[in-house]
Amino acid sequence: MDTQTRHTLKNDKFALAAANSANWFGEHRADILRWAIGAIVVLVVVIGGLAWLGMRSASANTALGAAMDVYGTPLAVPGEPVEAGVYTSGVDRAKEANREFVAVAHNFRGTPIATKARYFAGVTYAELGQAGNAETELTAASHAWNRDLANLAKLALAGVYRQNSRDGEAIELYNQIAAKPSSTVTAAVAQLNLADVYAAEGKTDQARTLWAKIKDADKDGAAGSIADQKLSPKQ
Repeated sequence: MDTQTRHTLKNDKFALAAANSANWFGEHRADILRWAIGAIVVLVVVIGGLAWLGMRSASANTALGAAMDVYGTPLAVPGEPVEAGVYTSGVDRAKEANREFVAVAHNFRGTPIATKARYFAGVTYAELGQAGNAETELTAASHAWNRDLANLAKLALAGVYRQNSRDGEAIELYNQIAAKPSSTVTAAVAQLNLADVYAAEGKTDQARTLWAKIKDADKDGAAGSIADQKLSPKQ
């Protein structure tokens, strides 16, 4: 077969394929257009969703920051004129901060920021003596995927339990933290609290065993120093 013939056949095959493709497109044009439009809609929705999530996250961070500002507001100095935005008591400050933390948790539910807000809502509820609400919020925060936050919530929740004579539940939480510590709550911190529970219950031997363990594990740290003081109290 000469070169000209091969070239002609090649062109004919290309023309046939193009014609078949054109015919197929013509037959399925409506389906293809629907698919293309659907893909564009999905893309727009995804982009819009990501933009919305970004805006929601920014709004949540701003709201939590505002609540934290309230919680960190210095109290008025006794005997001096009270300035605007300054609280005269820790209770008043905790009430306002709690209101804002609860609002953030509600308005941005389902987000990591909401879980943080629930932790602070629980802490402020505890400050206000509302143990039931504090337990609800801190329990929710204790299940956070972020162990740093979860351990903080467990530590605060254990404190609520201790204040309400539920030492058994507090001990369980301290043991959970000690088994899986984090940068926010170390094993030594959990064990110091656990030893205090034992000491308060009159279980002196168990408390001293823990203090000795902490002292050996954290010779140069704050926890080790506290444990040493517990083992050798000044007369």
